[in-house]
Amino acid sequence: MSRRPKNSLLVELPLLVWLVFVWGALWGDFGPGNLILGAVLALLVTWVLYLPPVQLSGRFDPLQFALFAVTFVWQVAKASVEVMLIAVLVGPRARNAVVGVGLRTRSDLLLTATGHTMTLIPGSLVVEVDRATATLYFHALNVRTPEEAESFRRSVRQVEAAWIRIMGSREELAALRAERRGGDRAAAEQRDSAAIGSPVTAGQQIVGGRRADVPTEIPEEDRP
Repeated sequence: MSRRPKNSLLVELPLLVWLVFVWGALWGDFGPGNLILGAVLALLVTWVLYLPPVQLSGRFDPLQFALFAVTFVWQVAKASVEVMLIAVLVGPRARNAVVGVGLRTRSDLLLTATGHTMTLIPGSLVVEVDRATATLYFHALNVRTPEEAESFRRSVRQVEAAWIRIMGSREELAALRAERRGGDRAAAEQRDSAAIGSPVTAGQQIVGGRRADVPTEIPEEDRP
């Protein structure tokens, strides 16, 4: 049996930091003791278990990560309040949608980081991943109009852009900067078109010969 190639500690550092961050977020405890335990488990996962090698870019921007961490905490707090208000004021009348979002990156690591980040923010959950087109499908809470679906897509792409700035490849970072300078909306529409080209899922219907995201209400018998 061939042994998988070992990455250096410096190359795997972004993965280790991410695993420790996810560990603290899942437990809701960023205390030193819990983070040290998370670091030990991260080392066990990456060094002891036989796992496929993770392709990393070899770059990590600590300043961008610090900025992302602060923004993430704010987004979690803000979304928690919004979900509470929806539960209290809207209740069973809340309408939800499954929204496909085509990403810029083809990196499995960035794809996973983006999906997990959005899942940790209350109000959305990854329900399907299409690696061939780098498309994530989310169940989004209280998305009632195409405009709200597009707003949700923008929020997902902003999270993806943050991860590209943190540890994306230099090519991805250059493409992101070019997109920001040029305001390349055609690329976003092409990614969404690829997402719509997948099989119809909950929250989609055929409109004008194309699949389109529409709000979908959870049937009464499926509600908890």
